[in-house]
Amino acid sequence: MSWVYRLGHTGARFILFCTMRIRKIRPEMARREGAYILATSHLSHLDPFLLGAMNVRPVDWVTRVEFFKYRFFARLLRKLHAFEVRRSGVPVSTIRTAITRLQNGRIVGICPEGGVMRGKESCVRDGDIKRGVGLISYRSNAPVLPCVILGAEKLNTVGPWLPAKRGRLWVAYGDRLIHPRKDLHRKAAREEMARELRAEYVKLFTELKQTFGVAEDEVP
Repeated sequence: MSWVYRLGHTGARFILFCTMRIRKIRPEMARREGAYILATSHLSHLDPFLLGAMNVRPVDWVTRVEFFKYRFFARLLRKLHAFEVRRSGVPVSTIRTAITRLQNGRIVGICPEGGVMRGKESCVRDGDIKRGVGLISYRSNAPVLPCVILGAEKLNTVGPWLPAKRGRLWVAYGDRLIHPRKDLHRKAAREEMARELRAEYVKLFTELKQTFGVAEDEVP
């Protein structure tokens, strides 16, 4: 863990402690040892930042190349262990980097939707996801931990960040790890993982609503 990541992680956790009311389901799943892929829903651009701050272990996030446009931010993101991905074409270098980091026992964070998705397009409502996460899992043999985070989309104003715990976040981690199907051909294994992940996102969304009383209209 770089000193920049350590400093940013500590500061972010302190800010969340002072400002947010966070409700979690099975947070111990994210604290497990060994390599895994943290595959999360993506209702807000803040989701990776928030989950990275909540997680005790460092998370190396796959991040859109547009965020690396300016040199300062590119250097900062790399110090925070992020690495870039292009949404067009086959991101060969991104896949190789993710596999290498997983082989080194790290956590790689991915938003399988490929961008912020809301309404019927969101994975929490059975929207489609990209197959890259399945490919990385298949090639690295690293399992996938599905995660759904709600509430981050309402943190774009100053109010929720004031030190009075006005902001609310709900997070659910899967009750099991999804392992790549090595008995299937690579393409079939990717499709099978996508099917399992989509079902898990809907299940976790329903669980959050039932456990904490999150209203359907609270989620964009």
